[in-house]
Order: sequence, then structure tokens, then C-alpha cells
Amino acid sequence: MGIDLTLPAAEEQQRQYLTFRVGRDQFGVATRYVREILEFHAITPVPMMPPLVRGVINLRGAVVPIIDLAERFGLGGTELGPRTCIVIVELQDSDEVQLMGALVNSVNAVTEIEPGALRQAPAFGSRIPPEYIEDLARVDERFLTLLRMEQVLSVDQIALLAGQRNTYRQPLI
Repeated sequence: MGIDLTLPAAEEQQRQYLTFRVGRDQFGVATRYVREILEFHAITPVPMMPPLVRGVINLRGAVVPIIDLAERFGLGGTELGPRTCIVIVELQDSDEVQLMGALVNSVNAVTEIEPGALRQAPAFGSRIPPEYIEDLARVDERFLTLLRMEQVLSVDQIALLAGQRNTYRQPLI
């Protein structure tokens, strides 16, 4: 009598991703991170922040920083338009849950991606850092870049960038 090592059908589930556009590129993020999607409204600027931190919003009493994904990916600032959205994501940071907002050009849809459609991203050829990429997915004859949101919206990395910008430098004499 042999042992069956095949995975149960539940293990082969499709995974859901929210898809959106940043610049000309399409990206996806696992829906487990997405708390809500907001239409773009006024953001309160925060002085002395790097350009990728567009400011903060008040979300039912919580102060939520808004990160411009185009700036984060080195593509310049997001041009605001009628479809510009803020994707509110929930990330586990150390011991606490952190809410962050990702500014995107537009949100497309929630897409089901079968595990067989996932491909490991190559270590080269992408315009964004490889540590931000979870996988690539083949969807409708195109590849969709699936993001690793813990890296893209890393509070520690963004705080480090903000600290570098705020460091006072003595003039050279």
C-alpha cells in the first residue's frame, strides 16, 4: 500500500489580487493586504518628507501615510487624474498592524490567478527593485507584476529615507 503525497484540492486554490496601474505598468497585490480603496481627495502634506511620501490622510481617526508608488519605483511622481486612487493596505510591522496608503493611477479589478500561472521574476530587466516583486503572473497574454507589499511599503525603509532627508549638514568652510 503506497502513501498518497498529492496536495488536497484546497491547496491548489486560485489566489486573488487587486490589479492597478502605476505609470504605464500593471501591478497586482494580494487581496489579503487590501483594506479598502479610496477615491483621491486632498492629502495633508508633511514638511521635510521625501517626495515618495505625498502626505497623510485621516481615515476614521487614524493618521495614514500616503506613499506615491511611482516615486517609490523611481518613475517620477504620479500624475493626478480622474481615476487616481489610494489603496489602503494593512501590513504587519514588528508587533503591530500598520495602515499605509498607496497612491496609484487607477485600480482595475480583482483578478483570480491560478498557482500554475505564477512565474518567478527574473533578477534583471525590471524597472523596479527585485525585492519588491513577489512573482510574475501570466494574465490575458501579458505578465502582471505581483508586489511584495511588506517591502514596497516598508515603514523602516521609508523612515530611513525621511531621516536622510531631514539630516542637517554643516556647510563646508
